[in-house]
Amino acid sequence: MDLISPIKDHHSERRMFAGRVVLSAVIGTILLGTVISRLVQLQIIDHEHFAEQSHGNRIRFEAIPPTRGLIFDRNGKVLAENLPAYQLELIPEQVRDLDVTLQKLAELGLIDAEDIPRFKNLSRRGPRFKPVTLRFRLTEKEISNFAVQRPRFPGVDFRPRLVRHYPHGSSVAHALGYVSAISTSDLNRLDAAAYAGTAHTGKSGVEYFNEDRLHGQPGHRQIVTNARGRQVPADSRELSQALVEGEAPTPGINLHLSIDLELQKLASRALEGQRGSIVAIDPRNGEVLALVSAPAFDPNSFALGMSPTEFRSLQTDPNQPLFNRAVRGNYPPGSTIKPMLALAALATGATNLTRRTMCRGYYTLPGSTHRYRDWRPEGHGELDLHGAIAESCDVYFYEISRDIGIDVMHDYLTAFGLGSASGLDMVGELPGLVPSREWKRGAFSTRADQVWFPGETVIASIGQGYMLATPLQLANATAALAMRGQRFRPHLVTAVENPLTGERTAVDPVIESAVEIDNDFYWDSVINAMHDVLQGPKGTARAAGRGAEYSMAGKSGTAQVFTVAQEDEYDEETIAERLRDHALFVSFAPLEEPRIAVAVVIENGSSGSRVAAPIARQIMDQYLGYSTDAIQ
Repeated sequence: MDLISPIKDHHSERRMFAGRVVLSAVIGTILLGTVISRLVQLQIIDHEHFAEQSHGNRIRFEAIPPTRGLIFDRNGKVLAENLPAYQLELIPEQVRDLDVTLQKLAELGLIDAEDIPRFKNLSRRGPRFKPVTLRFRLTEKEISNFAVQRPRFPGVDFRPRLVRHYPHGSSVAHALGYVSAISTSDLNRLDAAAYAGTAHTGKSGVEYFNEDRLHGQPGHRQIVTNARGRQVPADSRELSQALVEGEAPTPGINLHLSIDLELQKLASRALEGQRGSIVAIDPRNGEVLALVSAPAFDPNSFALGMSPTEFRSLQTDPNQPLFNRAVRGNYPPGSTIKPMLALAALATGATNLTRRTMCRGYYTLPGSTHRYRDWRPEGHGELDLHGAIAESCDVYFYEISRDIGIDVMHDYLTAFGLGSASGLDMVGELPGLVPSREWKRGAFSTRADQVWFPGETVIASIGQGYMLATPLQLANATAALAMRGQRFRPHLVTAVENPLTGERTAVDPVIESAVEIDNDFYWDSVINAMHDVLQGPKGTARAAGRGAEYSMAGKSGTAQVFTVAQEDEYDEETIAERLRDHALFVSFAPLEEPRIAVAVVIENGSSGSRVAAPIARQIMDQYLGYSTDAIQ
C-alpha cells in the first residue's frame, strides 16, 4: 500500500532559520564585543602597563665596573695602573650552545682549550646575564679576525675595558702581588652584587690584602637591546623616556706605599740569577722600603690571563718564582741572632763585657767528646763579647748558651719579634720558630723526643737546629736593635687617597711592645761590636764596609743546609749547589740616627760576609744617597 507523504511546513522552517540567524548574530556580537573590549583594555586602559612590559623586553640593566684604585710608591711613582684594552666576553643567556661556542673559539685560537671547563663553570655559577671574560687583551689582528667571524658567535663580543698594568714588572711582583680572573672559589667569598661587571680580583700581596679598598663600588645603567641581546640605540622618544638615569660607579681608593721604587729595583737586580730575598725597613716607624723575593714573575701575565700551560710552568719551576721568600721563606737565622743573644746574656748576667773565652776552634760539653765546631777551624784565640760579635766566634756563644738556657733565649728572641708573624699588611706571612722546652713538648708525641738536650741549646745559640726566621722577621729584629729596643709593626700602606677629591689620609705606624733592656751601656756595647763587623779591623764583613762615608752596623750569618759529620770537613767546591750554606746579613745605618735596616738572605750563597754583606751595603748606600757602583 502506498504511503502518503506529509505536507511540508514552510512557515515552521522559516521561523527555525530566523531563530538560528538571531542566535548566531547574538553570539557573534558578544564575541566581537569581547574582542573590542579586550582591545580597549589593552590599547587604552592598560596601555601604560603593557608598554612598560614591552620596554622591559628590550631594556635591561647593565653593571658598570668601577675603576680599580692606583698604587704609588713613597715618592708618587706609579706601581700599578689601569690601561684600556679590548676584552673578549661571553654572555651566557645569549649563547645557544655553550659547548659548541667555546670549542669553536678554541679552534680559532682565541681561548685555550684547557680553559673551557673553567669558563663553563663560571657561566653556570654567576647570573646568566653577567658577561664572562674569556680573554683580557686582544691583539689588533685577533680583533679583526673575530670581527669577520662575529655573526657565527651570538652572545660573544669584544668590548673596551680597563686592564691592570704593572709598569715595573717583576721587580715589584712579590710586594704588590697581582690581580687575575675571578675564579669559582673567588665567587664563594666575594659579594656578587659588588663584583657585577668585574672580571678581576686581587690574588696576592698588597692587591689581595687591600681588595676592599682598591675595588670600589659598581654603578649601573639601562641599555636597549635587540632580539639577539646586542645593544642598540633607543629608536623612539617613548623608549628614550623609558630609560631611567643610571648610577656612576665609585672608583677604588688609591694607595700610597712605603716602598722606594728605585731601592726596590736595585734590590731586584742584586738578586738576579739567585734565590733569596731582601727586606729593608725604616726602623723609626716600621715602613717597608723594599721587599724583594727572587726569582720573581711578571704580574702582568696574570692580569692579562695566562694559559694553564704557562701557569703550570711557573708552579713546577724548581726555583719557585711564585714563592714569596720575604714573608714565607723559613731559614735558620745563623749568627745574625748573636747580637740579640749578647743582650740577653748581659741582661741576665750570663756574661759581662770583660769575660774572655779561649776559642780553639771547637767546644765540648762537660762529660761529652762531641765537638761543636767554630766556622774558623783554627779558632779565634782569646776574646771578649765585643770580639765574639765582630769576628762571629761560635765558641763564645756555645759557652754562654749554657748559662743563658734555652727558655731565656726564647723569651728574649721573641721580644725582638722572632717566632711570630710581624703583622705586615700582607697575607701568608709565616711565624718562623724559636724553640723552647714547652714548644718541644707540644711538637713531639713520644716522651723520649720531648726531652730537651743541652746540645740543642748549644746549636740554638748560633741560630741553627730548630730555629727558623723569615727575611722580614730578621729585618724587623734588626730595626729593633737599631732603635735600642723600640719596635714598630712593619707596614706597606702609608696613606690612602680618595681619587675623586684627592684627599689623602695617612696611616699611622703601630708601636709594638719594646724590648725591656734598660741598660743603655749594654745597647751601646753590642751596637759598637756590630759596627766593627763592617768597619772594624777584624770584622767578618769589613771588606763590605770599607770606604763608606757613614757609620753602619751589621752581623753576618751562615746557615747550614745539612749536617756535616764529625769526621768530615765542609768543602764548598765539592758540595752540590743546593746543599751549600745559606748566606745571611743584617745591618742598619747610620749608626747614630738609623734610617734603614736591611736583611739579605741568599739561598746556598755559602758566605754571609762575602756574598750577602756587599748587597746590604749597596742597598744602604742607595737609600742614604751615597755614591755606589750600581748592581748590574
